[in-house]
Amino acid sequence: MYLNFAWRYFKAKKSANAINIIAWVTAGVIAFATSCQILVLSVFNGFEDLVKSMYSSFYSDIKIIPSSGKTFIITHLQSNEIKKIKGVDAVSFIAEEKALLQNGPAQSVIQLKGVDSNFYKVSGLTTKITEGTFKIGDADNPKAVLGIGVQYATGINLDPALNLEETTVILPKWNVQSNDPLTSLSEGVITPSGIFTIQQEFDNSYAVTNIDFVKQQMGIADNSFSSVEIKLNPNADEDKIRKSIQKLLGGNYVIQSRYEQNASLYRTMKLEKWIIYAVLTLILVIAAFNMISALTMLVLEKKQDISILQSMGASNHQVKKIFLSEGLLLGVIGSVIGISLALVICLLQIKFKFIKLQGGSFLIDYFPVKLLPADFLLVAATAMAITILASWLPAQKASQQPILLR
Repeated sequence: MYLNFAWRYFKAKKSANAINIIAWVTAGVIAFATSCQILVLSVFNGFEDLVKSMYSSFYSDIKIIPSSGKTFIITHLQSNEIKKIKGVDAVSFIAEEKALLQNGPAQSVIQLKGVDSNFYKVSGLTTKITEGTFKIGDADNPKAVLGIGVQYATGINLDPALNLEETTVILPKWNVQSNDPLTSLSEGVITPSGIFTIQQEFDNSYAVTNIDFVKQQMGIADNSFSSVEIKLNPNADEDKIRKSIQKLLGGNYVIQSRYEQNASLYRTMKLEKWIIYAVLTLILVIAAFNMISALTMLVLEKKQDISILQSMGASNHQVKKIFLSEGLLLGVIGSVIGISLALVICLLQIKFKFIKLQGGSFLIDYFPVKLLPADFLLVAATAMAITILASWLPAQKASQQPILLR
């Protein structure tokens, strides 16, 4: 009944055209705001998925690191027990340290990551090779896969005929006490075998070689590691596996999820997303002021109708509901138009990718989009909440109108 009254008031001709104009402007502003919110949230979702896919090529599902210091000891028994945990597909042991990579006069400080033969099972790095092959060699014949930024910085060429200079890597020796700084450093020759391209953070910093070479150069014990990376079955219960590993190893180890390995990035992305959402919500607040104006003018317009309804037995609460329904109707019309428009644009972008990114320096040349039902519900709920709040004051005023019949 209340919506029936609201619909009649909405489409009925008013004595002042301004009321109709303000009502449609209000619905238009709501449509614009909700459309922008859906579009922005969907684009942020798309970029978030893109970034996660890039980082997932380098970060493992679970990573074990020491709670203090640079290394920890994992016994063969503990290693076997980790591999037996249900849901664990592969385990790779890592020895990682900063190093100086030299190619003739060119040099670059890098993060040298020594990995075992299972590394390709826990990491997607092998799928990001853009030149050469993923070969890490062994302790006697070490090879390395370099980030493309490291290659540029050192001028390394994978073709032995063109790479005339010897590629050397200088690493610190651990547990060496000497007044001579040179005795605390080791120098080894390494052969570049491949180039990977993931993301600038990794491309400019990392080189991957075999763990035996790194341990040999640094003097690390066989059962000492800087981290352990674990690949999980897609259907595995991550929290349960993390608790099992923590129980097995004890409190001197930190068990990190993929999110925790780069928590600052994910937090920043989430924060940016919700700040933009809050800014766009201000447009809905502006629409709310238009709605207050439109409904207040409508209340003044319908004084006679209100009096007739009251004389026929309508309570103040029922009168209030009529005008609340009028505001809700404006909100629904605007929200439906805005969300529908955003949905169409997003689907067209997913299919045709017609909105392009400028600059041409990113991995893709179009805005990525990902639609989530939760975003649609959130935007609709926000619009309805603001609409109801904006309608409350005019509806309250309408319910308090005295009966004026002539």
